[in-house]
Amino acid sequence: MGTILRLALQSLRSRFLTSFLTVASIALSVTLLVGIEHVRAGVRESFAGTIRGVDLIVGARGGTLQILLSSVFGIGAPAGSVSMATYERWAQHPAVAWTIPYALGDSHRGYRVVGTTPEFYERYRYRQDGRVTFATGGPAAKETDVVIGAEVAERLGYAVGSPIVVTHGLQGGGISDHEAHPFTIVGVLDRTFTPIDRAIYVTLEGIEAMHEDFEAMPVSAPPAIGAPAESVPSMPGASAPPAMPGASAPPAMPGYEPPPGTPTMPGYEPPPGTPTMPGATPPAVAPAPAPVAEAPHDDEHDDHADHDEDAQGAEGDHAGHDHAPEQITAFFVGTRNRFEALQLQREMNTDLTEPLTAVIPGVALGELWQNIASAEVGLRIVALFAVAIGLTGMLVALYSSLDARRREMAILRAVGAGPRTIVSLLVFESALLAFVGCVLGVAFVYLILSLGQGAIEARSGIHLAIRGLGATEWSYLALVLGAGTLIGFVPALKAYRNSLSDGLSPRS
Repeated sequence: MGTILRLALQSLRSRFLTSFLTVASIALSVTLLVGIEHVRAGVRESFAGTIRGVDLIVGARGGTLQILLSSVFGIGAPAGSVSMATYERWAQHPAVAWTIPYALGDSHRGYRVVGTTPEFYERYRYRQDGRVTFATGGPAAKETDVVIGAEVAERLGYAVGSPIVVTHGLQGGGISDHEAHPFTIVGVLDRTFTPIDRAIYVTLEGIEAMHEDFEAMPVSAPPAIGAPAESVPSMPGASAPPAMPGASAPPAMPGYEPPPGTPTMPGYEPPPGTPTMPGATPPAVAPAPAPVAEAPHDDEHDDHADHDEDAQGAEGDHAGHDHAPEQITAFFVGTRNRFEALQLQREMNTDLTEPLTAVIPGVALGELWQNIASAEVGLRIVALFAVAIGLTGMLVALYSSLDARRREMAILRAVGAGPRTIVSLLVFESALLAFVGCVLGVAFVYLILSLGQGAIEARSGIHLAIRGLGATEWSYLALVLGAGTLIGFVPALKAYRNSLSDGLSPRS
């Protein structure tokens, strides 16, 4: 065995360029195959590890994936809203241990704004037992406080004390900004490699307050009909538009005399001092209304009315400052017992008071994987074709090299090497090329992960952990190694059939 190994290494070294290209093609194919599987498993682990310990995600009636993606991953728009009364009613359910409300609908420079409560910082978990911790500052407590994720702080250059103006809507900016209600950063979260890094968190009262301020902003009304011309804005150099046929003329200016035959509206009376045409009959003047007797003035009643109006005004002012939210987008539920989650989900989904959809995160993720399973199969097929191309290239290289190695094979047989030895040598060379290609391919995968892990996480938010090979990756490597070994039998059989005289006789 040692002799065959030395002969195989010397033979491959003598054909270094061909051997190198063959190994490189197999290594790149293995890199693609193992890399796709590694990324696929990493993406699943990253998605599954985004939220832990939450038994139910509850939102307005809609699809399970829509609720999961919009509330947890910040993808897409939510199905609707849930009234605060419904949320508080379910929060007091005997099976519920804790809840985390979520209010969406606003953004800041492409990053979503989430309205929540301090329960989020205390109860939310990701991966194994990852907790939401602060790099600097602390949680939001007031209506003007805001907490930002690590990616938001890094990309936008924000720190504790920086002001933020939130935009109404999930996209865009500058058109519907809540400038009347600015926020101030009071905390920056540690990096979690989850959608938390790309979110901005405020209080529920802050969400309600900024929308109240947004609705209370004065809106300029259009000028009234018949307003003076100087009160109507116009473009410099613009001329008045021509009158439409049949349109009534604007009211006459004082001292203006309409042309003869100009019709007037029934009951129209020209202003005092307006000249009339000679011979024209002035319009009939309606008699002045008779004076109406004034009711006796009740000072005591007025005092009571003023007091009631003041009381109502005080109540209105108090209500205007009550920033308790009326609606939220969704809420997370943690049950006292995991076995009660299914019963609670059934109760919420069949509730007639307000249509809701309760989602179990693990089940929804399973549905997501089923929807994208065809894409995963497609990627695997592409990778397998790449491996097949690499192995075919190795077969071509070994088979075509036999013509140049005719004399080598003949000399080996002349010194006593039997046909079995020749076959073993060629099969061992093929297996060695496949083995080195597999090793280099796996090494390339880990090299790419170690160098590009940070860039991948920063760009996509997906945490690809550097882990050992799984059962699927090992099966792929065994498949490549076995196929490479079997390919070696094709040139070996041809060499076995060649006679000793065939290798020693010269060819033109």
